[in-house]
Amino acid sequence: MKNAELNQRRQQATPRGVGVMCGFYAERAENATLWDVEGNQVIDFAAGIAVLNTGHRHPKVLAAIEQQLQAFTHTAYQIVPYESYVSLAERINQRAPIDGPCKTAFFTTGAEAVENAVKIARAHTGRPGIITFGGGFHGRTYMTMALTGKVAPYKLGFGPFPGSVFHGQYPNALHGISTQDAMNSLERIFKADIDPKQVAAIVLEPVQGEGGFNVAPAEFIQALRTLCDEHGILLVADEVQTGFARTGKLFAMEHYDSKPDLITMAKSLAGGMPLSAVAGRAEVMDAPAPGGLGGTYAGNPLAVAAAHAVMDVIDEEQLCQRAQRLGHHLVEVLQQARASCPAIAEIRAQGSMVAVEFNDPASGQPSAEFTRQVQQKALQEGLLLLSCGVHGNVIRFLYPLTIPEEQFTKALGILSRALAE
Repeated sequence: MKNAELNQRRQQATPRGVGVMCGFYAERAENATLWDVEGNQVIDFAAGIAVLNTGHRHPKVLAAIEQQLQAFTHTAYQIVPYESYVSLAERINQRAPIDGPCKTAFFTTGAEAVENAVKIARAHTGRPGIITFGGGFHGRTYMTMALTGKVAPYKLGFGPFPGSVFHGQYPNALHGISTQDAMNSLERIFKADIDPKQVAAIVLEPVQGEGGFNVAPAEFIQALRTLCDEHGILLVADEVQTGFARTGKLFAMEHYDSKPDLITMAKSLAGGMPLSAVAGRAEVMDAPAPGGLGGTYAGNPLAVAAAHAVMDVIDEEQLCQRAQRLGHHLVEVLQQARASCPAIAEIRAQGSMVAVEFNDPASGQPSAEFTRQVQQKALQEGLLLLSCGVHGNVIRFLYPLTIPEEQFTKALGILSRALAE
């Protein structure tokens, strides 16, 4: 079977709206390596868009899924519950950076988690309004498209969107937006669009994912917490991409003194199995009436078993510490590359959530074209990289945190050559 033949079949069988980045088709994978149907080998720095912090097919995750497969695959937790769901909730409640008693509910996708966080916030406060930020990405369902602060490709042709959603500015030093500018934008929303007493929640990514790996300054998180407390608004941290050791802590919000009221999570929670969650202050989580939360596949037993294994692996293999170390090494390599690559405008990092932004050296404008060239050159040498950013001019690095040292070093060599060329 050839990649070209499969590509033709894909174009005949599937709609163009499901955009596909790579022209090759996966046949098998192991840790940080992919093999395509023609036997070519690729170092995977995409990890299924931050899903595989514990790598492809981690033996402990596989063993947990296999064991659960022998017991049962589905009951629908709301019909016949099972202990593993309860014990996973207990584990997350102990670890989530939430003040006071915590409760957790499980769902299937990141968008579903965010959507349910909105439901919970509205049920608790009795208010309709939600504030999010430009450059934020929260999902592809109608509610989460409304929350997302990026039009192309996520919102094109799909409106109108649910109302009572407003977008503030997210701090971005490179683009001249300070924390004060961001807070001023919220005050403008309160003056022009919605009374703060009608706002249920402010939803933000502590590190913006699709937006370009923009890290929230500590003073911004503190100012949001103060603002929320003043007006009775809930602070919701969308940790779908930042969670499970990626930033060097289990959750990115652990880097800050201020705590959110609700946290959404998905992606690396279950090592490639579809599972998401909302964790939060117990009295907030208890706001919806029985039956108000759930879903047919929510908290699927195979995915829950995988998540237990993921939590074990993160602790046993010290992946938070490893994320810090690998990220530090990558940043050093990017800083060295600056001398021979004037297109590098900024390097941003929190643990192993690392990104590099490119501008055209002549005009100073964001350069999506240069970003594409770096991606293509890296892929020619067998390194898969993802782009992001409002202008498509950022490369983000999402290698499995379990990647072997030798392979990581090889990948950084490929990256250095791609940047130098």
